[in-house]
Amino acid sequence: MQANTTFRDEWLPDIRKNVLAGLTTSFALVPECIAFALLAHLNPLLGLYGAFIICAITAIFGGRPGMISGAAGSMAVVIVALVAQHGVEYLLATVVLGGLLMMLFGVLRLGKLIRMVPHPVMLGFVNGLAIIIALAQLAHFKQAGHINSGAGQWLQGTPLLLMCALVALTMAIVYLLPRVTRAVPPALAAILGVGLLGYALDLPTRTLGDLAQMAGGLPLFHVPTVAVNIDTLRIILPYAGLMALVGLLETLLTFNLTDDITQTRGQPNRECVALGAANVVSGLFGGMGGCAMIGQTMINLGSGGRSRLSGVVGGVMILLFVLFLSPLIAHIPLAALVGVMFVVAQETFAWGSLRVLGKVPLHDAIVVVAVTVITVFTDLATAVLCGIVIAALNFAWQHARDIRTEIDDSKAGLRTYIPHGTLFFASAAHFQALFSPAADPSRVVLDCRHLHLADHSAIAAIESLLQRYARAGKHLQLMALSQRNQALLDRAGVAITAADACLL
Repeated sequence: MQANTTFRDEWLPDIRKNVLAGLTTSFALVPECIAFALLAHLNPLLGLYGAFIICAITAIFGGRPGMISGAAGSMAVVIVALVAQHGVEYLLATVVLGGLLMMLFGVLRLGKLIRMVPHPVMLGFVNGLAIIIALAQLAHFKQAGHINSGAGQWLQGTPLLLMCALVALTMAIVYLLPRVTRAVPPALAAILGVGLLGYALDLPTRTLGDLAQMAGGLPLFHVPTVAVNIDTLRIILPYAGLMALVGLLETLLTFNLTDDITQTRGQPNRECVALGAANVVSGLFGGMGGCAMIGQTMINLGSGGRSRLSGVVGGVMILLFVLFLSPLIAHIPLAALVGVMFVVAQETFAWGSLRVLGKVPLHDAIVVVAVTVITVFTDLATAVLCGIVIAALNFAWQHARDIRTEIDDSKAGLRTYIPHGTLFFASAAHFQALFSPAADPSRVVLDCRHLHLADHSAIAAIESLLQRYARAGKHLQLMALSQRNQALLDRAGVAITAADACLL
């Protein structure tokens, strides 16, 4: 979001397109939220309430118009064990605490840490989530009662053929309709068109109503009934911390992706605070925790949703589904939603990353593949952290190899070393090997104008080098230390006299 945006810029551009985008997104949110709630062994209404609250609040107050947040699967996976062991009330308390941690992250302005995520990690994140989105749809090809189970019988015969035909029809509409008209979002046209077809022909296929009972009332304010003591904190804090970590990672990565697609800049710290507040409110009104949802965000953006209005419409529509419209949307075939999500998975996957794998440095290709695989088989937080660690180790290795020195023997009885590069933990040993105290003349100068001291290992390396020359009975003089390097050595107490240090 640009710094000079106004209320009109954020809310009112192309109202019709944004309303339709929000409506389309709401259809895609409902089955996901229900499925994630069932995955965590919760009443589906907790997922729907969480989706309404989180989607609406982040759309109104967040730092990234166009991005959709809701009750996400990554958050559901985190709390499965908590719900099984301690029940729903502890879950709601965890959602509130996790929201407070997210808010603290934003208040401390730590959203900029997302800049530490390398581009190969972003590619792996996008590819991994695209695969997860596609694989999650396969559960709908199982017989009723096994949608959220790893076991169960796959559809066979006529039910399977009908399911595949409706999925294919949905995907065909999404792909082909834009060639005819762009007046209606293709995903919305596909969902409503296949839904009307299934209802008119009374096709024997599973519908959204088969997932769970969606009818309910307004979410009510409810303080979680847990004991307020240290024992409760010990139980919920680890889960809350993990929820906050996963939620912030997925949100900030989706945030960056949305920035790239829309060619605008949002406010990451504001988004973190809004997401945290949304989770707090969700927990106090009986909803699941949540974060940004890349699939639904892609649907919203692909349908033309760019303003805050699209997110608000998406959230409010979910509440309307619960209160009034559940009998209508219950007739929408699951195949229509599966087809839309397959298209989303295909469009989310960074196919260009496959073409460049053989062209980029090997370590970057490894990061892309590793993050993709780890995202699919474990979780997002583990994948991103592993990717950052791999990239950081490679960065350290490359910089460790780059350190070198020039030697100037133009003055009789004096040797001047002019090192280039960054001295830090990985390059300290190589730095020491550049010097030969026994073979050097009695006077040696270390010209530090091109040397950057990065950490304590660098300080220890300089101190060790001074001691090596002292033991050899020779004098090593440091000169041209930058103010930063000089201050670093002074603070560490490295014994360098004023005569030895010549500041630039």
